[in-house]
Amino acid sequence: MAQVSSKHKSRSRGALTLSWRSLLPLGLLALALVLRLAEPSLLMDIRLAVFDQYQVLKPREKTPVPVQLVDIDEQSLEQFGQWPWPRNQLARLVDAINDAGAAAIVIDVLLSEPDRLSPSAVANMIPDWPEYQSAREAILGRTGHDEQLAQSLARANSVLGFALDDEIVGEIPSLKAGLVRAGDPPDPFLPAFAGGISALPMLTESAEGYGACSLVPDPDGVVRRASMLVSVAGRVLPTLDAEALRVAQAASTYIVKSTNASGEQSFGAPGGVVGVKIGGLTVPTDDQGRIWIRYSDQPFDAIGASDLLTGAFNPEAIAGKIVLLGSSAAGLSRPQPVPVLGVVPALEIRAQILETLISGDFLHQPDWAKGAELLALLLFGLLLIWLLPRWGALWCAVIALGAIAAALGTSWILFSQYSTLIAPFYFAFVIVLLYLTQSLQVYLASEKEKKEVRGAFGRYLSPVLVEQLANDPDKLKLGGETRQISALFCDIRGFTNLSEQLAPEELTALLNRFLTPLTDVILNEQGTIDKYMGDCIMAFWNAPVDVPDHEHRACSAALKMLDALTDLNQALRREAESSGTNIQELRIGIGINSGKALAGNLGSEQRFDYSILGDSVNLASRLEGQSKTYGVEILMSEATRAPVQDLAFLELDLVQVVGKSEPVRIFTLVGDASLARSEVFLEAESVQKHMLECYRARRWQEALELIGQLEQLDLQRFKGYLSMMRQRIEAFKNAPPGEDWDGVERRLVK
Repeated sequence: MAQVSSKHKSRSRGALTLSWRSLLPLGLLALALVLRLAEPSLLMDIRLAVFDQYQVLKPREKTPVPVQLVDIDEQSLEQFGQWPWPRNQLARLVDAINDAGAAAIVIDVLLSEPDRLSPSAVANMIPDWPEYQSAREAILGRTGHDEQLAQSLARANSVLGFALDDEIVGEIPSLKAGLVRAGDPPDPFLPAFAGGISALPMLTESAEGYGACSLVPDPDGVVRRASMLVSVAGRVLPTLDAEALRVAQAASTYIVKSTNASGEQSFGAPGGVVGVKIGGLTVPTDDQGRIWIRYSDQPFDAIGASDLLTGAFNPEAIAGKIVLLGSSAAGLSRPQPVPVLGVVPALEIRAQILETLISGDFLHQPDWAKGAELLALLLFGLLLIWLLPRWGALWCAVIALGAIAAALGTSWILFSQYSTLIAPFYFAFVIVLLYLTQSLQVYLASEKEKKEVRGAFGRYLSPVLVEQLANDPDKLKLGGETRQISALFCDIRGFTNLSEQLAPEELTALLNRFLTPLTDVILNEQGTIDKYMGDCIMAFWNAPVDVPDHEHRACSAALKMLDALTDLNQALRREAESSGTNIQELRIGIGINSGKALAGNLGSEQRFDYSILGDSVNLASRLEGQSKTYGVEILMSEATRAPVQDLAFLELDLVQVVGKSEPVRIFTLVGDASLARSEVFLEAESVQKHMLECYRARRWQEALELIGQLEQLDLQRFKGYLSMMRQRIEAFKNAPPGEDWDGVERRLVK
């Protein structure tokens, strides 16, 4: 029957198969780990987009901080003329801010060229004619605009900026504060630039602070992080934001803390910058000396530059604050995209940076984030790959969704409660990919296994049982198991004589016509065909899958087999009459018994079948052999008859068959439920019971009279038995058995 290996071989092959099935998901897991280590730009962009959404969902709460914007807005340009303004105008603006008591004035405007409206520049535009000489001298006698601005910058705590550039080298800016390095050199980790565009030396010398004013966006163009330090032509310099904090605190030195400084370890190669101390403020940074800007969704209120120039402002709005002087006007604002506010002027971004620094509401990515994500991916990925073939797709889907939900929830809690950035999307994506891949592997393997099961058992089991077995192959316990079964044997009577009368081809055709309908009956009753032995059919119920009413199914199959045989004999009779040949009418005997048997793969290493073994199976075979002796078509044991209550059974005898030491009460099945309810059968059942009592009590004459009553009831499937019993009782009447006779018929030959 089913060609399945032994238990040991099956397990070995199963383990091997599982390992091969797991190669693809294991390969995907390894690739995912490598990609996470390498972190290509696509993964980085997605990770940054996740962090952006977090900030959108929970932006920083705006808190009062000493930062004020002064905006050279459209109204100011309309009132005081187009840009660039004369530098003496800017000097007036700086003086007004300084007079209001600003802690620091940060000019977020690049002043890299001399003022074109300065007196010297205007004098050079006057023709060199004698009549203009006095005017030229008068103009040249005035203080230059750049000088005026330099004087204003010197009077205030002012900070100027230079632009970063990789193409224009220019003059390398100088550092206006001390720089102390603690730990590994930070230079290799800082954002590096070949040069930059410097402000006028006259102005930079007058300013208290000087830093890089360029905002460096991420590769997708969004400004999320701000550098505290940059490397320009190998020189470490501060940014405008760092200088604003330093000047506002009147600090003189930066302390740059890197890995392997006191209290910091890199566990190997240098790990970059850890933080920057600016005055009394310690700024934790990433390894490149950057901070994540924690954006608020509320833009800053700005004072228009025109209000300061005209005096129409409240000095208290500026006193003691860091004032950012810049522009939101079109063409001057240098707008850039940010996560929360969309596209905003550089002045607004700089204010958000300073507010983040001063409030101390820092976002950070912990050093352990990548390691934790890799470890979680490795452990849970391996767990999922191992569990899915064992627990199935549904339970593993629940586990995978739970893990993803836990990752999402943990990531959000870490962000919202602890300002920690850990993106869960990659973990979720890889887990979903592994689940789908492994599920597909398991599904394909399951379909292959189902196909093998259907192919192996399709000719021996009913379609319903085949599907049950295909859907749950574990029901087939390889190597054998003890089950409560019902076994049926069916044999053609007089087959030897029949085979002598027919040619081999005719005999084969007749056997096929005989076996096919009877096989259909057994399969339709959810039986299992064990084997065909010439003209004999061996079948059983309740293995390899459960058939709860297997005794009833076996009895019902026996009755339907007789009906199918009747139809076949009628067809054979019609064919014989039409062809003028001899009628080949077939008769069968059926033996049924229920009990425990070993069901499983039986045979040798070269060939094996799914079959059953046991004493209960042998008894079924013996009963089939004795059905001819008792003159009935169906003979069964009490073990089969007892659970079935609605069919027409009659007890026949107590018999001890060969190989059995204890007698067995045997029955015949004469009809279905409708016959069992009929008056004829109920009377026959009562008389038969009385007859057996008389027979076992040696009341031979009374037993013979009761047989006569049974013969008059005309039960067709019972007549052969009555004839046999009449002969036996008459023999006992003429030659009574010995005193040790116990009413048991002993059949010591097969």
